[in-house]
Amino acid sequence: MPPTANTTSDSSRWQDLSKPKLTNDGQLENIKSHLDLVLLALEAIANISSEAILEAAKDLNLESVVGDRITLWRLRASNPQRKSSRGRKKLDVEEARSLVLIICYLANQHQELLRRAVSLLEQATEQNQAPHQTALLGDYLDKFINYYQERISNFSDISTVSSSKLAWKLLIDILFYSGQNGHRLLWIAIFDAAQTSPNS
Repeated sequence: MPPTANTTSDSSRWQDLSKPKLTNDGQLENIKSHLDLVLLALEAIANISSEAILEAAKDLNLESVVGDRITLWRLRASNPQRKSSRGRKKLDVEEARSLVLIICYLANQHQELLRRAVSLLEQATEQNQAPHQTALLGDYLDKFINYYQERISNFSDISTVSSSKLAWKLLIDILFYSGQNGHRLLWIAIFDAAQTSPNS
């Protein structure tokens, strides 16, 4: 069920996220993985806690979908790439919508931090320097890699260079998701990625 929004803005954002047109379970699995990775990167850059995620759900009137730590854990663990995955057979579209809105809400709260981080990343790239040499980006990269190693089962198959590239890409993506239309961008991105993935 859609949230009982307190504002027209909440309701319109929910309506923006139209029902997806997917053809197989592989696409659904890719969506689970994509959303979990975006949230993992957001946790790493902004020190997002489970409590902050639950508070965001409350602010957005999504408690019926994400109401407690156990529900949140089960939702995150549905990512088939997670070491703790329970591999649920079907993605709940309402859960996907809720995660998108929560991610973008939290990203917006930390938009200034995200802008600063991406600006530092751009400067480092232009000057041909290693981004992780700056304190903010170095801390983010360490946390992202640690989280990935702890939670994702295929970590041993990914090189340091590849994991770093993934971290920087997600950081830039999250900045876009922090804007007014971020929920639409993320919604489109997860389904585009699902449809073009070799697993789909």
